[in-house]
Amino acid sequence: MAAGGIWMSLGLMAAVVAAVGLCRSLALRRLHSRPHLCSFLLELLSTFQVCACTNELSLLGNTEPRPHTALTLTYGFTVLHGLTLPGSTCNPCGTLQPLWGGRTSARAGGLKIWAQFAAAVLARVFMHFIWRLEMAESHLGALTQGCGNPMQTTEVQAFCIELLFSVVFQLTILQVENIKPSYRVHAVALLITMLVFAGGNLTGAIFNPALAFSLHPHCFYDRFLTYSLVYWIAPCLGTVLVAFVWKSFLGHQKTLKSQL
Repeated sequence: MAAGGIWMSLGLMAAVVAAVGLCRSLALRRLHSRPHLCSFLLELLSTFQVCACTNELSLLGNTEPRPHTALTLTYGFTVLHGLTLPGSTCNPCGTLQPLWGGRTSARAGGLKIWAQFAAAVLARVFMHFIWRLEMAESHLGALTQGCGNPMQTTEVQAFCIELLFSVVFQLTILQVENIKPSYRVHAVALLITMLVFAGGNLTGAIFNPALAFSLHPHCFYDRFLTYSLVYWIAPCLGTVLVAFVWKSFLGHQKTLKSQL
């Protein structure tokens, strides 16, 4: 791909980030008296940004030199998302974590998950509109690709990979939640980049149900059961396992402290 096409894609993603940042600022300023609506809109906007940018990044995966360019962009935009979207999970699994631990209500958690999937659909529709304009070289033929077949292994192995990656990711999030935010985003971005490098050629290393639906809607339509098991059930199961073990571990730690 020509360098000009890459810069056009980067400019497009930068415009999305800027527009979402402006909308988030307006929502925080105007809707502070309506916390539920504000939370819903913030999660919707944040997930839209992640899904839209990742849809565009998926077109740059074959840019030379491979895989260095794709991994560098993955790391860079993960850091950017972390810095510009504070307080948002942009991942239904990240919403399940506090929901299972009792740190948020079922209503609030349900609203966030609804916002995330709605944003996933809106991002895909928006990117289809942008790709139809063919502003960059990578957009040529993007609408005719259909299912990209992200699973390049057996269904059982794909399920286990997404489950394992979700466990590793959620455990890391719990471990680094008390670290200074400016350092935490780099730690999380480095982990995501490593997981993409390790399993990206097998499943895409998504471990985010909303993002998976936004990236591969045709695959869900063609093989809904298989893709829902691998990209929805496996990450959610991993999150629940981590939440259960973490809660049990903390309970055991508190019991030991009370006995001392």
